[in-house]
Amino acid sequence: MQRGSGLPLHLLTALLLLDSLLHPVTGVNICTSGSATSCEDCLFIHPQCAWCAKEELGSARTIVSRCDYVENLIKKGCTEEYIENPTSRVNIVKNVSLSSKGSGATHSDVTQMVPQKISLSLRPGASASFQVKVRQVEDYPVDLYYLMDLSLSMKDDLHNIRNLGTKLTEEMKKLTSNFRLGFGSFVDKNISPFSYAAPRYQNNPCIGYKLSPNCVPSFGFRHLLSLTDKVDRFNEEVQKQKVSRNRDAPEGGFDAILQAAVCQERIGWRKEALHLLVFTTDDVQHLALDGKLGGLVKPHDGHCHLNEANEYSASSEMDYPSLALLGEKLSESNINLIFAVTKNHYMLYKNFTSLIPGTTVEILDKDSRNILQLIINAYNNIRSKVELTVGDSPDDISLGFTATCQDGLSHPGLRKCGDLKIGDTVSFDVSVEARNCPPEDTTHTFTIKPVGFRDTLEVMVSYNCSCGCTKGVELDSLKCSGNGTYQCGLCGCNVGHLGAKCECREGDNGNMYQNLCREAEGKTICSGRGECSCNQCLCFESEFGKIYGTFCECDDFSCARYKGVLCSGHGECHCGECKCHVGYIGDNCNCSTETDSCVSVDGQMCSDRGNCVCGRCQCVEPGAFGETCEKCPTCPDACGTKRDCIECRLFSSGRLADNNTCQKLCKDEIVTVEVLDTVDEEAVQCVYKTENDCVMRFTYSEDASGKSVLTVLKEPECATAPNALIVLLAVVGSIILIGLALLAVWKLLVTIHDRREFARFQNERTRARYEMATNPLYRQPISTHNVDMVYNMLNKTYNGAIE
Repeated sequence: MQRGSGLPLHLLTALLLLDSLLHPVTGVNICTSGSATSCEDCLFIHPQCAWCAKEELGSARTIVSRCDYVENLIKKGCTEEYIENPTSRVNIVKNVSLSSKGSGATHSDVTQMVPQKISLSLRPGASASFQVKVRQVEDYPVDLYYLMDLSLSMKDDLHNIRNLGTKLTEEMKKLTSNFRLGFGSFVDKNISPFSYAAPRYQNNPCIGYKLSPNCVPSFGFRHLLSLTDKVDRFNEEVQKQKVSRNRDAPEGGFDAILQAAVCQERIGWRKEALHLLVFTTDDVQHLALDGKLGGLVKPHDGHCHLNEANEYSASSEMDYPSLALLGEKLSESNINLIFAVTKNHYMLYKNFTSLIPGTTVEILDKDSRNILQLIINAYNNIRSKVELTVGDSPDDISLGFTATCQDGLSHPGLRKCGDLKIGDTVSFDVSVEARNCPPEDTTHTFTIKPVGFRDTLEVMVSYNCSCGCTKGVELDSLKCSGNGTYQCGLCGCNVGHLGAKCECREGDNGNMYQNLCREAEGKTICSGRGECSCNQCLCFESEFGKIYGTFCECDDFSCARYKGVLCSGHGECHCGECKCHVGYIGDNCNCSTETDSCVSVDGQMCSDRGNCVCGRCQCVEPGAFGETCEKCPTCPDACGTKRDCIECRLFSSGRLADNNTCQKLCKDEIVTVEVLDTVDEEAVQCVYKTENDCVMRFTYSEDASGKSVLTVLKEPECATAPNALIVLLAVVGSIILIGLALLAVWKLLVTIHDRREFARFQNERTRARYEMATNPLYRQPISTHNVDMVYNMLNKTYNGAIE
């Protein structure tokens, strides 16, 4: 028989105690309530449940559950070697340290991810956790394959990239010392309705098109230059190219992407390099099922189909590849796809990035003028982030990720980090949990890898679902009276036998055994809380407490509770009734018989404002509160009660002038002030008259802690007789001042009136003066008359005629 984990008992006990402190078991005991009948059943209930395979467990009259928390099994007397509690374990098989930068020309020994291989042993429901670290090393080799759309609309773009190889190599040399460049092109399937398939268009599909009379026939994909560090070869191939013309707007670029990904030997992808595939186009692309328009019903098989001329030979045989197939093949080849598309199609390709991992999108000018800066930006973007992907994960396993990025914070549920610099290290905490066990004892394997990296973490999973005690089966065991099979501490009785140890035989008196376990005729066997073994009840174990009695009719947990506490914590539960401790009464022992706590400081019961019930004051006076109803700001006698304390403590007078009495009864805080605040609405305003006919004012309130505060004037307000001389002088002075004021007002009014009258007189006198020439009564004695000139002339003429 397989035993426990092999740890010493004292160490196991200490670990269990520590686990109980960190993960306390509260509420319903799921292990015992699961009614597990075997060790395997127990393990499936909950990952914290364990099984005890010890033969004798618990008392003779109690059925003790063998499935329980480990700490409970130890309390029941189960020793460590009999406890079956398999756990999930993690074993790191391969763990090569991270590299700081690229080394040598091949970079085959560069490590950007640790660990590289892990084995897990999972118990259903119990997760196993491990950490993955990823680093983008410096000076890592780069393979860049430039895949260009050569449809007619890209004619001006072809001219602008003729010297791209030289410029791109110069820029990439600043980022890596090992750079290779390749080139390929695409148009579309050379069949109708995607291209011009009529015979007159076979050699030149641009016939009749004025803007470009010379075109090459349409083609699906051409691999023109394998990855090389010879820049001149790239420029030469670009200069040789001519555009073509297809019939519909979408292009066949996805055929080209797939071939560039799966034809690794033809393209020349290096395993130890970063793979970049730059895809330039100014239009949308055909997707899977579009091929049916041309009669292509065969789905793409995902294989390489380049002929000897490095042309895609299955263009007219298979449909376009799906996005899922593209994502799968690009991931297998560790290729980072860069969509370089025009602005009007940016959002379409941006949506593709969520379906194809490791893909970025950049906006391409209409003539590809910005292609160099675009590639550099895309490279920096790819190298600035790390994202994990999972491959071939079994259905019965769940994975959880928590990313710790450069900000140092944990991000649960996140499996990627951004805004990284070359050389930064990020970590991911991965938790793996098995939902169930496979039908057979098998091992599953899945992988975790960063998108676009060649580094991979291989995770091998085995399942820990069986108990070691099941291997030690004893047929017709003496532990079972020779009438059953002993396994994992239990007896499985043969047919015709019963009992915990198969000690009884079924027969005519079988009902008698059952009747002896009933409290009365018609009652439930063992009160429904036990099992009848031969002629006696074996009570079940309960997570709430102990079940006992001849017929399991009693327990120590079914008594009345107060605020959730059994017997209020002041009694013991015996067979459903609370036996109260001394000083407590009631059905649930919540009522105290003591009255000392109800006596106020003045010796009165509840300050004579309430009743003492169960050791606590219940205030009946409106406005009274406090443990002994001593606080009552609104009670009518509040001012009178506090007055005596002020008199005795401040002035050593009054009826409480005796020091002992004053110190005993007057414990309120007293504060003396020069001016009393009468605005506070929560304070009670009090006024009383002293023996010297003075007025004493004070307020009674409570601070934030509930403590009474008395605010008193330092000195009483006493009245004094008025001074006759001062009063007389004040009256006389007032009369004189009033008279002088009235005279001044009268004088001011008279002066104003006189000035107004004088001004009016002056105005009238001015208007009465006039010059002699303007006197209306004076006229000159001489009159002057003017005679018309015409009349004079006629008169002279007339006089001459007469003469």
